[in-house]
Amino acid sequence: MINLISAISVTGLIVGTMGLIIGLSGFNGFDALIKSLFSSFDPELRITVKEGKSFSATGAQFDALSKIPGVAYYSEVVEDIAMLRYNDRMVVATIKGVSEDFVEYSGIDSMMVQGEFKLKDATNNYAVFGEVIAGNLQVGVQQMEPVSVFVPKKGRESSLLPTGNFNQKLIYPSGIFSIQQELDSKYVIVPIAFARELFEQPDKVNAIELKLKDGVSEKETRESITTLLGDSFEIKNRYQQHDYLYKTMLSEKYATYLILTLILVIASFNIVGSLTMLILDKKEDIAILQSMGADKRTIRNIFLFEGWLISLIGAILGTIAGLAICQAQISYGLVKLSDKASSFIIDAYPMKIVATDILLIVISVSLIGFLAAWYPVRFISEKLFGNEMH
Repeated sequence: MINLISAISVTGLIVGTMGLIIGLSGFNGFDALIKSLFSSFDPELRITVKEGKSFSATGAQFDALSKIPGVAYYSEVVEDIAMLRYNDRMVVATIKGVSEDFVEYSGIDSMMVQGEFKLKDATNNYAVFGEVIAGNLQVGVQQMEPVSVFVPKKGRESSLLPTGNFNQKLIYPSGIFSIQQELDSKYVIVPIAFARELFEQPDKVNAIELKLKDGVSEKETRESITTLLGDSFEIKNRYQQHDYLYKTMLSEKYATYLILTLILVIASFNIVGSLTMLILDKKEDIAILQSMGADKRTIRNIFLFEGWLISLIGAILGTIAGLAICQAQISYGLVKLSDKASSFIIDAYPMKIVATDILLIVISVSLIGFLAAWYPVRFISEKLFGNEMH
């Protein structure tokens, strides 16, 4: 019976450790996936004004900004909300006016699901739509009819004709991108000249986006920009542009870690039961060891080592099994997200093995096992064999 309980203890720790590794690796996989998706749209650094919506990007300081050694691409952005109409359908979206080199500092061209990333040619302006917006408007890149874009005119008082209160411009769809639902349902990318005219901002921008050269320190570049522009501007990296999302994902990951660790704590109660029964069963052996000169500390260490050995075996075998399953998922995509692969950007659950997570799990399991072994050895043996073990 003692051997059976010990085997159950090891099995419980193996399954718990394996669950921790698979669970945290799954969170790491989704975290890496979301970061890679956002990196195809978000710049490495985004500069906005702390007060107000727009600012003038002219002057010596902005000329020097593009010449900072670490900056590879410098792009001005005009961005605001507008209403789009196509046939009898209307949606509200964020119009983002960018320069032609937007594709150079983003990975938007790799996220196109229809058409191509093209903003203008010799005669027409073109827009690239998020997939959700395109679906709501029922816009296709093969259709040659333009989309109407409306924004309220600045400083215009209300008139009897509603159309007189709006700027209206036409633009043709050239492509549809699919990155992440939040972006797909929000953005329409247009040429910056089109956005300037639409929003009546001939000499102002809403943001400046930067791509850094490879190997350049982001921290040092941000410090250089802050020194150049002063404290009236806010400089955000990719993490800070979606800090709420990333913080939420991180909190979910460690909440999962705590829940699975609690399950391990419950599983470790088997160690308490196993060692308690073992101490009762070995009462005569304890007496023999004492007669041979073994002191109280030596006898305690024997049982403590056995309990810790149970947890250590469970941690090692669980780690090996968890890593093997994660690697199999990474290599072969055994567990699918959906039978319809086209419904998702990826068709299998992403996994990413992080060494620090594995180390944290092994230390946690070993510590839980040690504490589970320490309790019966320290207290139960004291009650049962207190007199004999002095």
